[in-house]
Amino acid sequence: MSYQIELRHIRYFLAVADTLHFRKAAEKLFISQPGLSRQIKEMEDQLGITLFDRHNRQVLLTNAGLYLKQELSNNLKSLDAILNHAKLLQAGKDGQLSFGYVGSAMQHIIPELLLKFTQNHPSVLFSLKEMDNQKQIEGLLAQDIDIGFVRLERVPRGLEIYPLLKETFCLVLPKDHPIDRSNFKNIAQLKSEPFILFDPEYSASYYEKVMEIFDESGFSPMVSHNTIHADSIYKLVEHKFGVSIVPKSLQTVNNDSIKFIELDTISQRTVLSAVWDKNNINPMLVHFLNLIK
Repeated sequence: MSYQIELRHIRYFLAVADTLHFRKAAEKLFISQPGLSRQIKEMEDQLGITLFDRHNRQVLLTNAGLYLKQELSNNLKSLDAILNHAKLLQAGKDGQLSFGYVGSAMQHIIPELLLKFTQNHPSVLFSLKEMDNQKQIEGLLAQDIDIGFVRLERVPRGLEIYPLLKETFCLVLPKDHPIDRSNFKNIAQLKSEPFILFDPEYSASYYEKVMEIFDESGFSPMVSHNTIHADSIYKLVEHKFGVSIVPKSLQTVNNDSIKFIELDTISQRTVLSAVWDKNNINPMLVHFLNLIK
């Protein structure tokens, strides 16, 4: 059985499937609403199935339509990636890699990996975007990014995770704080201090790991501020709004107004991992994974 389905039919169908509104989809596609309706009806006639239930001005996907939306979305992403890779080859590039990452990964891990990778692949285009853990997972599942650098212990089915760095935590204190390495015993000494922590929405599992530190120290912290950026934490600590706990890889020597105390005697460690979609067909991803492994 042959179908006269063209790429435009698929793009039109996905636009309506995403919006569940013919007028909004037509505006998004820059075509007329009657023209879009004809294209969808043509696709339904060619396939011999009903894609949408239309009643009372409401548009819903049928079971067949829902299945096609899921499968075609994934395969269209792959097709776009293939065509884009061909364009890069034509332009003399080896390919492209899109990264998502939490801020601490950019301190050492990613720069070192990119330097090593470009030794053998000097003509690869890189796209890098700082994202929280959940946004990276969503981006990987949607194939909007090729690889993520996260602080997660588990990932959804279909994704692969590989630990890169297991590290200690550090206390962050104002430079003139009375507690320093010489008199520090445990963080219970700071139970009366406000704490500035990474927002739990940035990484729920990371936040729980930090809470374990407080649990084992016998107190619940007074959390004065939550933020998603290390620089914001350091500024708040510098101006004495509180103290903080961060991964050791975020320790900086560029701020003379704060100091760090490594918490190397506690059991808690945080792990930075690479995560990717095992069905991603980007050939450059295969080379990059060979490097990190």
